[in-house]
Amino acid sequence: MKTAEHPEQAAKFVANDERAHWHDQALWFVREKRDRMAVSLPEWEQLRSAASQIKLHTVSRLADYLEQFEQNATKLGAVVHWARDSEEHNQIVLSLLQKTGAKRVVKSKSMLTEECHLNPFLEEQGIEVVDTDLGERIVQMRKETPSHIVLPAIHIKKEEVSETFHEHLQTEAGNNDPNYLTEAARNHLREKFLAADVGITGVNFAIAETGGLVVCTNEGNADLGVSLPKMHIACMGIEKLIPHASDLSVFLRLLARSATGQPITTYSSHFHGPLPGGELHIILVDNGRSNLMGSEQFRNSLKCIRCGACMNTCPVYRRSGGHSYGTTVPGPIGSILAPSRDSKAHKSLPFACTLCGSCTDVCPVKIDLHHELLEWRGEIRQRGQLPMSKTVPMKLTSWMMRSPWLFRWVGAIGKFCLRHLPRWAIYHGLNPWGKQREMPESPKESFRELYQIHESKKASDE
Repeated sequence: MKTAEHPEQAAKFVANDERAHWHDQALWFVREKRDRMAVSLPEWEQLRSAASQIKLHTVSRLADYLEQFEQNATKLGAVVHWARDSEEHNQIVLSLLQKTGAKRVVKSKSMLTEECHLNPFLEEQGIEVVDTDLGERIVQMRKETPSHIVLPAIHIKKEEVSETFHEHLQTEAGNNDPNYLTEAARNHLREKFLAADVGITGVNFAIAETGGLVVCTNEGNADLGVSLPKMHIACMGIEKLIPHASDLSVFLRLLARSATGQPITTYSSHFHGPLPGGELHIILVDNGRSNLMGSEQFRNSLKCIRCGACMNTCPVYRRSGGHSYGTTVPGPIGSILAPSRDSKAHKSLPFACTLCGSCTDVCPVKIDLHHELLEWRGEIRQRGQLPMSKTVPMKLTSWMMRSPWLFRWVGAIGKFCLRHLPRWAIYHGLNPWGKQREMPESPKESFRELYQIHESKKASDE
């Protein structure tokens, strides 16, 4: 599989300077809301530590808890399916829809189904799939993919939403009032809810002790989507498991505060078995997660609760957009997960990081994100997947820095060039750093020269 490199895709996004700055500010606003929520809870760090330990414990006994969950869910009347990869997942969903003759499906937000490319797969089989989360419905109408796991349409301005709704829902041209657009979407989606044959949801948390599922939304679309149809299909990655019902409160207090700066999601819906006369099918999907579980370096990434906080704070994500990553889950956590499935296709993602550590600081389950990204850089180097554009400069730099006289000579040349060469000779295609940045101002003296001046002055004073 070949995908475009992150720098190439990011260049397209930042070419629109106004949009890039707007996107940056919109996400930083969400990050600031998260910070206000965090400082409002004196026990915030204790909650993060507790969540981290619960997830680590769950991963260490994941096979046992999965079996316990299957047993308890089955007792409640649910049917549990196991999928090794995205192909098996999609085939299971298709077989369930064909069994009932379903032709219309409503789906609440599910990053797993995005990961498995369920929508295009079902559409090829003649089945209509309607995403009912407002942001996801907007990107679906525009034939795009979500650019953020919590805010799927964060890259789209309200004026563009107005144009999309005018085209697809025949709303008033040029009317970009958010209330008007939301009402139009609500009326449109109600028709889809009423006509649906099957409802599909993701899963935020599955509880091994009870066999129950928890789905968190702000719009109530998951509840509407599974209340009217007779069949509910819940799709979840195997890492969504937690051991006990008592653990849930820890994660619910962290999730919304980290994701959008809310005290809690508007709806935290619990499902314990099917509706009377209905069916509940739960699909447990691996799709590479077992490989991560067996990796000492990257096992911690399975703790992720998909809050998106790392994306909201990441300076690279905020300034390059989610689509530049070329993967379902973008940002820091996506730059760890994607290479674990195909390191050759996603070899550029671990380098889409400044290693500032901000993602690690805000992660509600304390994943050491920037350390894992650094580990992935070394892993990609060992696999021989680094391009010559990175390996050759680093070898030259290493050679130069091992020689004191050469280091001094190159430093002197660089200092001279920055001070005296015309701008066109510095900012050009061979200087990618200067595409959107100013080079640092050249100092009059090097550190070595300043040190010698200091020592000379010190000696003369004595």
